[in-house]
Amino acid sequence: MIKDLVDNNDIILKQQMPKFDFSDGQLNPVSVYTDLAETMIHNSGVGLAANQIGIRTQAFVLTGVDVLGVFNPRIVDVSDETILLEEGCLSYTNLFVKIKRPKKIKARFTLPNGETVTRTFDGLTARAFQHEMDHLNGVVYTSRSNRYHLDQAKKLVKKIQRKYPIKPYSELSDEAKEMLDWLKT
Repeated sequence: MIKDLVDNNDIILKQQMPKFDFSDGQLNPVSVYTDLAETMIHNSGVGLAANQIGIRTQAFVLTGVDVLGVFNPRIVDVSDETILLEEGCLSYTNLFVKIKRPKKIKARFTLPNGETVTRTFDGLTARAFQHEMDHLNGVVYTSRSNRYHLDQAKKLVKKIQRKYPIKPYSELSDEAKEMLDWLKT
C-alpha cells in the first residue's frame, strides 16, 4: 500500500531505528517490504527507508532489476576509493547536495523472507544503500555534506520554488494527482 512520506522535520528521521524482529509478529516483513516498494515506486525514488513512512524499524528498499528489501543491515567493508556526487532524498524535495561516499561496500542484511545474505554493491547502488542505512541510524544526508555545498543547494531550491511553486503531492487536487499518475505510466 502506498504510504505518505513523513515531513522532513519529523523527529523520526533523526532517531536510530530498532532492529526488525522477525520472531515478534507485530510487523509482517513482506507487508513492510511491499509498502516501502510501492511508496518508493510511486514517488519515483531510488530507495526508501521505513522511518520515512513512519515505521520504526530497520528496513529499506532499493531499486535495481528487482526491488531489493533490506532488513537489519550492516556494512562490513568499504572501499578506500570515494566519490563525490549529488544526492537527493524523497524526504527533501528538490534538495540535491554533493556528498562523498565510498564507491564500493560489502553489506550483510536479511531479506524479507528471513534469509541473511552478504552482498557487494558498487556505484549508485552502494551510494543508495549507504544513504538508506543512514536514515535507519538517524543521520540525515545533508549532515554529510560540507556547509558550502549545502548552502548552494538550499539557495537553488529557493530559486526554483520562487520561479516554479510546487505543492506537495498530498496537497494536489484529485484531478492533478490523476494527471501526474497518468504521466508516470
